[in-house]
Amino acid sequence: MVDTDRITGAAKELGGKVQGAVGDLTGSKRDSVEGRAREAQGSAENLYGQAKDTVRDAAEQVADTARDIGGKVRDTVGGLIGSDDVEHRARRAQGAASDTYERAERSVRGAGREAYDRAEDAYENSGHYLRQGGREATSQIAEHPVAALLVAGLLGYGLSLLIHGRD
Repeated sequence: MVDTDRITGAAKELGGKVQGAVGDLTGSKRDSVEGRAREAQGSAENLYGQAKDTVRDAAEQVADTARDIGGKVRDTVGGLIGSDDVEHRARRAQGAASDTYERAERSVRGAGREAYDRAEDAYENSGHYLRQGGREATSQIAEHPVAALLVAGLLGYGLSLLIHGRD
């Protein structure tokens, strides 16, 4: 498809040549100058149209090449996906991923059970240690009541300093 600027430019160029030749033959400087100006304008318009055609043709060629490359890539990838070897590898990778997930799940569940068991043991042991500490404190208080009263008073005073500060 030829650009319209090429057609109109060629027509103006031809008309300008004719007008300039007629001006030269008749001795009319005005027609001769106008003809040469119209010829130059037509020539420029024709060159502009040629440039547009060249750019459009190059763009179409680039688009065609890109479509061809895209088709070849699509065909190549399609050939690979349809390949038994690739499908076999994909299935093996999927199986390996599934096995890894199952092992990780078992490990996490095992670690969770172990953490729960340790927490349960710690809870039971803390109750035991609390009862044992309470019995020990009771026996110390029974043996040394004045010292226990003095320690309790100092603890109360220390707590009041922490809470209210030194004013």
